[in-house]
Amino acid sequence: MTEPHFRPTTKVGMLKSLIRLIRPSQWIKNLFVFAPVLFGGALLDTRALLAGLVAFLAFCFAASSIYCFNDIHDVADDRRHPEKCQRPIASGAISVAQAYGVMAVMIALGVAVTFLLPLIGPIAPADGLAIDMPTVPEWGGVSATLFVVVFYWLLNLAYCVKLKQYAIIDVCIVAFGFVLRMLAGGEAAGIELSHWIVLMAFLITLFMGFAKRRDDVLQMEQTGEAPRKNTVRYNSTFMDQALTITASVTLVCYIMYTVSPEVMERFQTNKLYLTSIFVLVGLLRYIQVAVVDKRSGNPTKVVLCDRFIQFDVLAWIVTFILIIYVG
Repeated sequence: MTEPHFRPTTKVGMLKSLIRLIRPSQWIKNLFVFAPVLFGGALLDTRALLAGLVAFLAFCFAASSIYCFNDIHDVADDRRHPEKCQRPIASGAISVAQAYGVMAVMIALGVAVTFLLPLIGPIAPADGLAIDMPTVPEWGGVSATLFVVVFYWLLNLAYCVKLKQYAIIDVCIVAFGFVLRMLAGGEAAGIELSHWIVLMAFLITLFMGFAKRRDDVLQMEQTGEAPRKNTVRYNSTFMDQALTITASVTLVCYIMYTVSPEVMERFQTNKLYLTSIFVLVGLLRYIQVAVVDKRSGNPTKVVLCDRFIQFDVLAWIVTFILIIYVG
């Protein structure tokens, strides 16, 4: 396929192409930065929410910068792909030079926004909860949050260039990216994360990552062509076993979190185990989407479109909040 020339377009068309390039629909993933605020009992603290918002914006800009680089790096492959050929760079709607410019602006915004943290002030523990929450140092929160964001950016550059070619490693890096989101949110808000929460963040996103790769395997089996270079190192049997293992360990890890003495003491309740029901149901539904419906190729789309999962997540959040904030 010959390389398309850059096609000039209207300002409206260019704006739409730029929006598609930075993929704001994927920003929902960055809501993980608010997990420390929720699990830390600081959901009613305005300053904690503002600190989480700063971390959220930083990751949104950093992630968009990576999306730009990924499309630049994969432009040749995308032009041969039946669907990805419509991406802004592959289709010629945006030139490579323009994409590099957008990439630079996005990462610059991601770095700059972290310097808003000193304007928020120290975070206070939520009323009525016995939580030992350190206050955010005036510049310590900035440096720690900025370090996590930059590390995430560099790791994903390496992922785009080379690491995504290796099976299992690719999914682990994606899952670790969500752990970094939580760490950034915790550093921004000055909330120390439980090791159980960190493990669960890694496990649940590892589970969703394997579900996505399973969709690639099904496509390869139907068409005879591998959507990714490392898809040949997976097969349906392995993916089904990987889903079963990660789902099981995730559920056990969550139950251990809800009944751990330090968590019960922190939230002054022993009823958090009740929320495990929603975690189990959510995992089963996602497995159903992947194995029965065979439409787990886009986890973001699944979360945004599947009403069952949306209701389950909402029920889990409401129940969790009621237990720790209302009692």
